[in-house]
Amino acid sequence: MEIEIYSDVVCPWCYLGTARLMSALSSYEGDAVLRWRAFQLDPAAPRPGRPLLPWLASRFGGESRARQAIAHVSELAEADGLRLDFEHALIANTFDAHRLLWFADRPEAVAFGATADTQQDLAVALHRAHFTEGLDISSHEVLIDIAAEHGLQADRIERLLATTEGTAEVRGQLARANDLGITSVPTFILAGRYAVTGAQETATLRSVLDEVARREGQAATFGAMVPSQRTATARDDDTRVS
Repeated sequence: MEIEIYSDVVCPWCYLGTARLMSALSSYEGDAVLRWRAFQLDPAAPRPGRPLLPWLASRFGGESRARQAIAHVSELAEADGLRLDFEHALIANTFDAHRLLWFADRPEAVAFGATADTQQDLAVALHRAHFTEGLDISSHEVLIDIAAEHGLQADRIERLLATTEGTAEVRGQLARANDLGITSVPTFILAGRYAVTGAQETATLRSVLDEVARREGQAATFGAMVPSQRTATARDDDTRVS
């Protein structure tokens, strides 16, 4: 089963949701291939990065409300073993981080050190860099270091980021997300036909995996679930497989 993960590396719900998905997959008996696809919460986010909390305050109507929101997601993440340090996190443009993830999924990346797990490992590392380490993930130096730490040749990633390579492809992924009506992330598209949105509980995701496998094994005529995203309310507890 292929699972496309539309997410942004500065989205706390994406960090939590993908961690829960991977936990669900650890007990899943079938085969699954994960592929990360680009989504940007704020395409106009700055380069270089700047402190996150003031930016959140402007979005939530004040620092007090922003702190209430981050306290909620931080508590949930901590229960799943993730640490979110909003005090030191930086709001930063994620477009080049998505170019790095795009490259890691290309067949040619194998020649430059990529393995089947590299894209997944990079996605986790980028979340951690943003939420735990307070790094500026719009920085090419930071992206090159993260890529090198996960086996990719630094000079190849430096060349990627110094050019427009992957720009059209990432824009294509962003456009596809828009065409599918994806307005809330993470959104997981399973087997190309079923969509689950939000940081669902691990048990829920495990049930979804089994249900999609059952449906795909029994019939090839189930209607696609993805178009319903166009009119769905964007919530962190929304599920599309039913």
